[in-house]
Amino acid sequence: MPTIALNFEDGVTRFIDTMAGETVADAAYRSAINIPMDCRDGACGTCKCQAESGEFMMEGYIDDALSEQEAAEGKVLTCCMVAESDCVINVPATSAMCVRTAMADIHGELTAIERLSESTLTFSIASDQIRAMQFLPGQYVNLQVPGTDQTRAYSFSSLVQPDNGQVSFLIRVVPNGLMSSWMTATAQVGDRMTLRGPFGSFYLRDVKRPLLMLAGGTGLAPFLAMLEKLERDGCPQPVHLIYGVTNDFDLVQLPLLEGFAERIANFSFTACVANPDSEYPHKGYVTHHMEPGCLHDGAVDIYLCGPPPMVDAVNAFMADKGIKPVNFYYEKFNAS
Repeated sequence: MPTIALNFEDGVTRFIDTMAGETVADAAYRSAINIPMDCRDGACGTCKCQAESGEFMMEGYIDDALSEQEAAEGKVLTCCMVAESDCVINVPATSAMCVRTAMADIHGELTAIERLSESTLTFSIASDQIRAMQFLPGQYVNLQVPGTDQTRAYSFSSLVQPDNGQVSFLIRVVPNGLMSSWMTATAQVGDRMTLRGPFGSFYLRDVKRPLLMLAGGTGLAPFLAMLEKLERDGCPQPVHLIYGVTNDFDLVQLPLLEGFAERIANFSFTACVANPDSEYPHKGYVTHHMEPGCLHDGAVDIYLCGPPPMVDAVNAFMADKGIKPVNFYYEKFNAS
């Protein structure tokens, strides 16, 4: 029974299961998701979407609804598309347009808090509701700050642990930050927390070529979840992570990365510190360590999660070197 990830323009992702011979549009409707359409028989083109990955059959439509060129580019008509494997589909509409896609709050219990350094902490939340939640490694949730109506967006730094429904997060300790202050001064194991999601189109796609992962500070979080999946599922392609921080004390979770490097045959990583007074052997910014070997002359998928200046610097670096990767996925973030 293939699973379909429907990515909406506003960052909401919905997962649906399809039955044998069932079209994606019908499966979505059965799951209370209404992909925009008019005809349901391949004549109008209203339900046209972009298939990002997966195997499927599609027949019974007319050229006016979907041209040969569009089909070659991965466009699909969901009213005619029958999935033969798990698929990812980008829907050119917001979730609000697809009525009945509103999210419910998910409740959990704080199971662990660990201060990794003066700038970073990790925490975990678990519940049966979380165990049932589906997300792609790289996505994030909005987590409510207890005692307030405010939320903060955090990427998962782990997959859901099947035994206890636990997920983990890696966050920067922001001076006077609302969540940071609560976590460092008030939070106790056993506290109830509420989250909503998952959100985001930054997630690990099917690995078809070498991967270069670029993490800035706590932008490391989504890559930890991605590496957990690669360890679980296996990865035939080389994967290299460059992890950059500002100061020595920002450098965290190195033992975890070393463990992944031991267990994932094709994975390697480089960590670097921007502060010139650093005692760490690798200094400078992420772009200083983007060697030709990890760029594969552009035959690479690049994933980047970091602050806006880092995204801009990487774009400028690639333009200067004349490197155009096959795919470049990135997520910018700012500390609240």
